[in-house]
Amino acid sequence: MSIPQSGGGPIEHHSQLAEYMADGCKPRDDWRIGTEHEKFGYCKDTLRPIPFEGERSVRAVLEGLRDRHGWEPVVEGGHLIGLVKDGANVSLEPGGQLELSGAPVETIHQTCDEVNQHLAEVKDIADAVGVGFIGLGAAPVWQHEDMPLMPKGRYKLMDSYMQRVGTMGRVMMRRTCTVQVNLDFGSEADMVQKMRVAIALQPVATALFANSPFFEGKVNGHKSWRSRVWRDLDPARTGMVPFVFEDGFGFERWVEYALDVPMYFVYRDGKYIDALGQSFRDFLKGELPALPGETPTLSDWADHLTTLFPEARVKKYIEMRGADGGPWRRLCALPAFWVGLMYDQGALDAAWDIAKGWDAETRQALRVAASEQGLQAVVGDIKMHDLAREVVALSDEGLKARARTGAGGLVPNETHFLNALKESLETGKTPADELLDHYHGDWNGDLNRIYGEYSY
Repeated sequence: MSIPQSGGGPIEHHSQLAEYMADGCKPRDDWRIGTEHEKFGYCKDTLRPIPFEGERSVRAVLEGLRDRHGWEPVVEGGHLIGLVKDGANVSLEPGGQLELSGAPVETIHQTCDEVNQHLAEVKDIADAVGVGFIGLGAAPVWQHEDMPLMPKGRYKLMDSYMQRVGTMGRVMMRRTCTVQVNLDFGSEADMVQKMRVAIALQPVATALFANSPFFEGKVNGHKSWRSRVWRDLDPARTGMVPFVFEDGFGFERWVEYALDVPMYFVYRDGKYIDALGQSFRDFLKGELPALPGETPTLSDWADHLTTLFPEARVKKYIEMRGADGGPWRRLCALPAFWVGLMYDQGALDAAWDIAKGWDAETRQALRVAASEQGLQAVVGDIKMHDLAREVVALSDEGLKARARTGAGGLVPNETHFLNALKESLETGKTPADELLDHYHGDWNGDLNRIYGEYSY
């Protein structure tokens, strides 16, 4: 979840709302890659989730990263709730999941180096305090009551609101993890094309990265339970945003969508003020019940944009949000997949050619089928395995065309980061399929085996 935004002055004209996002437009040479990933922490002896405080806890891990690896603390209400260093930040998801939000970098080589360094630092601290971390899309065994709610004001408000607007919001908060990549756009037209490709092909990412076939100790009938959870969270702020494909879509249309999404909070003086269900449109008029007579700043607008949760979303960049958290190699494969499609115009055009004929019902059906069957999904005459093969090939070509070298020039491009996906395409098995094979095979139904064999 995003940290509070800052630096925006008063909103005096409606046009500033769209201009805020348009200010993210960058020339191609300035396009960057930001990778984010979440992971579950657990006590090694009990295999139970780590609490916020104690010798084996979220706080102990944050303090270790601060003291031994040079991270600067982020404090809220007297609690250490995050860390910052070199343009990156470590933050906490509501149930204590540890998230790295990486610095904007130029290549997949660099973002993967950053992920590797982070996981090595986390393992250094975790081993010292008896904690482990695992990358999965959903907690495989734990119950709701096992999961502590982190002491962040935003999460307390969300926890209350989620019970009113859907059935799965609190599950999402405490018991799911994702990996995502944040990418730039060059113009409004470029943003539009990238958003259309991102939304339409997000089910392909869901299928390829599916890694949550267990929940509450049982097989749940889905390859990506995380994706299933998001379908019943809050219809006002989630989903496949079909208006993105309508004529006239652009920054202003995203503004209108965002203004229709009920608010969660306003952040003032280090505190989250309850604005649950209230209207940003009223805020613009100085009529917000939570702050009567006060009008918003651009920081408030930036905060509100972080409370929209569709499968891809626009801020000053685009976030790809459809993949399960997963094993080490897949944390680098996800940004490679999308960079190959998005940062080469030929690949982007070809990707849009694949998806441009689909209607909203087809796109939604692909989303549902991906969560249920993964690569085995079929929607009409679309076979997910074939679609994924075609899309990964486009990404591969896009990465070749980028020709960004690594290892001091010894590695000619970034295509090897797609190897984990190519293996899935060859075998027809995603991480979820591999987990199910173990569960029904050598694990003999013992899900506790997952911790020893799949932790970082």
